[in-house]
Amino acid sequence: MSARRSFPRRLLLWAGFAVAGLGAILVLLLIAANVALNTDSIPAGALQKNVRSKDGTILAYEQTGSGPPVILVGAALVDRGGARRLAGHLAEHFTVINYDRRGRGKSTDTQPYAVQREVEDIEALIDVSGGTASLLGSSSGSVLALDAANKLGPKVRRLFLYEPPLIVDDSHPPMPDDLIQQVTDLSSAGRGNDAVKLFFARGMGIPQGAVNMMRLFMPGWSKMAALAPTIRYDLTILAGTQTGKPLDAGRWAATTAPTLVVVGSRSEAFFHHGAEALAAILPHAQYRSLEGRDHSAVLLASQSLASVAEPFFLAATPPMSAAR
Repeated sequence: MSARRSFPRRLLLWAGFAVAGLGAILVLLLIAANVALNTDSIPAGALQKNVRSKDGTILAYEQTGSGPPVILVGAALVDRGGARRLAGHLAEHFTVINYDRRGRGKSTDTQPYAVQREVEDIEALIDVSGGTASLLGSSSGSVLALDAANKLGPKVRRLFLYEPPLIVDDSHPPMPDDLIQQVTDLSSAGRGNDAVKLFFARGMGIPQGAVNMMRLFMPGWSKMAALAPTIRYDLTILAGTQTGKPLDAGRWAATTAPTLVVVGSRSEAFFHHGAEALAAILPHAQYRSLEGRDHSAVLLASQSLASVAEPFFLAATPPMSAAR
């Protein structure tokens, strides 16, 4: 075979090696990240406790540290393990309540589901913690924390919201109307893997190829698949906030707690637009961009997140509205 004919074959061969190499590197990075971020181990000194919610659901939680109580409200498809590193940093100044939302981890679940039931869960945790507490919610959990603050009034002392996934303009496609029914049907049929894949692809906009890689190589995937029935809970909480239209100004009008809405500077524009819009309609809120961070900060940059949350929770006066 001539050198001229063999060159394209060599080029394709090297290209194949390069693609395979990049794939292998991606796989190794995914595995290494999951090993490094293994949050299944119970922190030393953490108190394992339970509290009963109004409808009888048993909520499992870990209590660490001492000081004013702070309750961590998790995002979709995670249990309390996802916030253990953040809890560890905050425990230097606060009594941190890190709980499994209903239907996750060691918490039970009672049907039928309603957002109000999850608000009652937070109220039960506040009551067992002394009657008042600050809330720190992330992603969809931040909208749940906001709903709780709106309902519970003075029981919520301060409110820290990290990257509520609000879609208020054309900077991101709106959430598909039929997504909640589709993921509910899949999880009800025992197809948790497919429900999670659909949620990531259609709900979060992750390319299908990347979702397939996650499915194959992420050690934590099986835990997410087991939590698939709770995806509809988070989509129910977010109903009406991801339409590409302005937020309902009246939904959280009763919120009295000083509120800080934080978004990583590297996150997509729609997070920032949504946070700014939310801060504008809340009575006592400000918006802040966290330099160099993105949606993964609760896991990958928990210390940076804690360094912003700590002075906010310890402050004695409401944040300045001019700082929005």
